Amino acid sequence: METNGSVMSLKDEEKTRLSSVSNETSTRYGSIADSLPTDEPSTAEITVLSPRRSYITVAVLCYVNLINYMDRYTIAGVLLSIQKFFDITDSTSGLLQTVFICSFIILAPIFGYLGDRYNRKFIMIGGLSVWVVMTLSSSFVTESYFWLLVLLRALVGTGEASYSTIAPTIIGDLFSGAKRTVMISAFYIFIPVGSGLGYIIGSSVANATGDWRWALRLNPILGSLGLLLLAVLCPNPPRGASDGHGGSTIEHTSYLEDVKYLLKNKSFVWSSLGVTAMAFLTGALAFWTPIFLSRAQVAQGIQPPCNTEPCDTSDSYIFGVVTVVTGILGVSLGSTISRKLRDRVPNADPLICAVGMLSSAPCFFAAIVLASTSIPATYVFIGIGETLLSLNWAVLADILLYVVVPTRRATAEALQIMVCHLLGDAGSPYLLGSISDALRTYQPDSHTWSFRSLEYSFLLCPFVGVLGGLFFLMTALYITKDRKNAELLTAGVCDPVDPPTRFSAMAGSTDC
Repeated sequence: METNGSVMSLKDEEKTRLSSVSNETSTRYGSIADSLPTDEPSTAEITVLSPRRSYITVAVLCYVNLINYMDRYTIAGVLLSIQKFFDITDSTSGLLQTVFICSFIILAPIFGYLGDRYNRKFIMIGGLSVWVVMTLSSSFVTESYFWLLVLLRALVGTGEASYSTIAPTIIGDLFSGAKRTVMISAFYIFIPVGSGLGYIIGSSVANATGDWRWALRLNPILGSLGLLLLAVLCPNPPRGASDGHGGSTIEHTSYLEDVKYLLKNKSFVWSSLGVTAMAFLTGALAFWTPIFLSRAQVAQGIQPPCNTEPCDTSDSYIFGVVTVVTGILGVSLGSTISRKLRDRVPNADPLICAVGMLSSAPCFFAAIVLASTSIPATYVFIGIGETLLSLNWAVLADILLYVVVPTRRATAEALQIMVCHLLGDAGSPYLLGSISDALRTYQPDSHTWSFRSLEYSFLLCPFVGVLGGLFFLMTALYITKDRKNAELLTAGVCDPVDPPTRFSAMAGSTDC
């Protein structure tokens, strides 16, 4: 009995010691996290550089993010002209987006690995330099070399892969607490804003010059400015610095160990599947909506079909404006709701994402069905659906930052990007184009059937949206535990390679 009592006493003492370590080193990991017991407020905000330098860094990263997404959707803004110029079908047109995303998928894990181990600033500069050259080169392709345009668009993915995997982790290392949520929201708000401006500026430049290729020449100029600002103004902060450890608490591990850790993180896995469904939906809608609305108006007799270049791009312009406005509204609203609920609902973030996905699905369904009878009603439901979908952008980024330890964030970003694009928007534009082409063979070709075939292929999107909402509901079941486990790992309480075994042996707990 004495021996048993002694063993229990030692365990109790060890638990007390671990609790003490947790209290002293709690990092308040993530802006919406329930902190471990601490004497300080859970919303403490820590900056590792001067506030002015940190804000300038975020501003530069936001600018480059804006240019990246402008370029990505400039092609969609002038797609009708591209189809006429190269005389290509819907499925072939979808290849332009698919090959870009495929290169993105292949390179993202590589940049994620490098971003967790080497100077992130230099990696981004190298990738963006390739992006500028490839984007400019793609604007000089002639009508007999469509394959070259496809190849160059694939190489454009190099720059975006380097930037998208690394930039959010730098922001995560500059800020913590509520400020991190605000800064992440500011960064991700430029996804819909940049996408919308891609339609607007692309279509406007094409109309002004009479040549769609000039739309591709503006972005490299703006990108060169971003490259200069990145080189001069952006630092490479220590990993985990905003969490109070400067990356020193957790030793670097092998890539396979990093992947093993992430696959055991259920919140990361389920949220990545949710992001994948969201990417499928947004990728298809973003690429095909302008041309879908144009065909709807031709079918209704509102506007004539495009027989010569330049084609009417008014739908791209209007859709771009809707995307910008709803993106700003949705991201701001999602971030605000998240901050309001953080103290009362520990799993608020994935629930917000689930509500956004599930409620946007019927809106997009209504927009698709109403396109044949009322274009204004279609735009209204597109606007509501995009607002609901945009609730997720900043919240999703925050989830990843607080359920993954600092030294594995770039790898986590890269894996999430790889999965969501591989199963999401890499294939959705091509898939919908292929379905549309297949359906068009069942009836004689006409403007009405051209519209209907694309409409029927679009109906796949709302169902994928519902599936994404279910994935986020699954994330909500695990988010609280995984967040606290990441805090313990960052504090050095748990073994970073195989956390459950060591921590269970020491403290008799299944956490971490």
